[in-house]
Amino acid sequence: MSATRKLPTELDAVIVGAGFSGLYQLYKLRNLGMRVKVVEAGSDIGGTWYWNRYPGARCDVESMHYSYSFDPELEQEWEWTEKYPSQPEILSYIHHVADRHDLRKDVVLDTKVTAAHYDEDSALWTVRTESGDEVGARYCIMAVGCLSVPKKPEVPGLERFRGDWYHTCDWPESGVDFTGKRVAVIGTGSSGIQAIPIIAKQATELTVFQRTPNFSLPTFNGPIDQGMVADIKSRYREIREESRQSGFGVAIEPPTRSALEVDPDERHHNYEERWRRGNLTGVLQAYTDLLADEEANETAAEFVRGKIREIVDDPETAEKLCPKTYAFGTKRPCLDTGYYETFNSDHVQLVDLKETPLVEITGSGVRTSDREYEVDSLVLATGFDAMTGALLNIDVRGRGGQTLREKWQDGPALYLGLNPAGFPNLFTITGPGSPSVLSNMIVSIEQHVEWITDLVDHMRSSELRTVEATETAEKEWTDHVREVGDMTLYPKTDSWYMGANVPGKPRLLMAYLGGVGPYWQKCQEVAANDYEGFALSA
Repeated sequence: MSATRKLPTELDAVIVGAGFSGLYQLYKLRNLGMRVKVVEAGSDIGGTWYWNRYPGARCDVESMHYSYSFDPELEQEWEWTEKYPSQPEILSYIHHVADRHDLRKDVVLDTKVTAAHYDEDSALWTVRTESGDEVGARYCIMAVGCLSVPKKPEVPGLERFRGDWYHTCDWPESGVDFTGKRVAVIGTGSSGIQAIPIIAKQATELTVFQRTPNFSLPTFNGPIDQGMVADIKSRYREIREESRQSGFGVAIEPPTRSALEVDPDERHHNYEERWRRGNLTGVLQAYTDLLADEEANETAAEFVRGKIREIVDDPETAEKLCPKTYAFGTKRPCLDTGYYETFNSDHVQLVDLKETPLVEITGSGVRTSDREYEVDSLVLATGFDAMTGALLNIDVRGRGGQTLREKWQDGPALYLGLNPAGFPNLFTITGPGSPSVLSNMIVSIEQHVEWITDLVDHMRSSELRTVEATETAEKEWTDHVREVGDMTLYPKTDSWYMGANVPGKPRLLMAYLGGVGPYWQKCQEVAANDYEGFALSA
């Protein structure tokens, strides 16, 4: 059952990361007869779903759509228990897939990759690990995840705190019992919003420190509807294809009207019906212009704010929880189970850091500009250095010794989000410049892995040695990504989509907003035209 901890010295391909993308890439390349290993820093497989074990951790894509499609028998056999899968259930699914296809034997655990350097003479990548081991490979494939480098609070003092502290993305496997404890949670993004209701049920006192309120919608989660399961399984091939052709990687009927051409009562009724569906795309995709027109967006934003005011008893707290400084959807909306209701409990208080900024973490708690809050335990739900953090944490060097960090000093640039010019035979799965975090990740992962595999197979059959994006193609695609983004409201919001949550990080939209379907079609066209935009060399 356990994976190997030994890394060979020579391979055809090295894959960094053993989450959904790394494991599927291993499966596909191994089927080509290649010598492949996955190198994973963690002590087990699972990627995001190995590290994020915090209370309430759950996917925001429904179970029946958050799974691999490459194994039709598996998708018929596997039984999900809830509408939205929990972290333990997703991890169980990943383990089952790995065992079913005997993937663990080619995964090297407890091995952190620190460097990947390209040698132009041999056209090989040398991948180095923290322990000093090296492996040479023709291809280096980064499956490091988009949200895998945690961000700590931007205030001093954490090392002085005498109590227990935890980051949501590095939670103890044994869990944490907060019974009888005074707990502080810093951060109200997705992980905070999921964890807070669970922690509140245990803690004697819970203080939530919020810098920017988030829009959150209810999951209405529960045991999975077996009638729905039977219907989806009877049409899985059709649904999978519809998902690949959709905007966000989930098969839904696209909107046809503007929010501003609809009668207010009809519009409210439509939002209400979609709210009760309990999913991310319901309200957000009610009308064609919600992500492009501020006036249209405000109709949806105010609907959600109205829901917050209905749920939260104290009007002052409700207003603090209502986002008013950015458009609905331009920060990733959250899905929750009882988040807003938690603030109706007497032992839970909300601290608005816009009113009283965070100053420091002290030995006994958290100090704002107003006062100190003494606590026994501290939970950091402070987010991630998204999309580029994990890639730039590795010393990646391409042609002429150029580092990826140097190349991306003004922001990430890749062709199709797959390959940066100057870095032959290096691929990034769901990298910047692809739909990635603005999609159902499994759909985007499978599309990327299959495209990369087809290209590698073409390289081998054509006796080609290197492939890399041309500077022209990279620039044209990067400009296109930004032009499409500028047609929307996303760039007006300071979000992790824009890199704005990390001080000093270049501010630009890192994901492609053109839609999963159009992006997939573009990738297919590139391949059909002899990999147009790539330089292939023997």
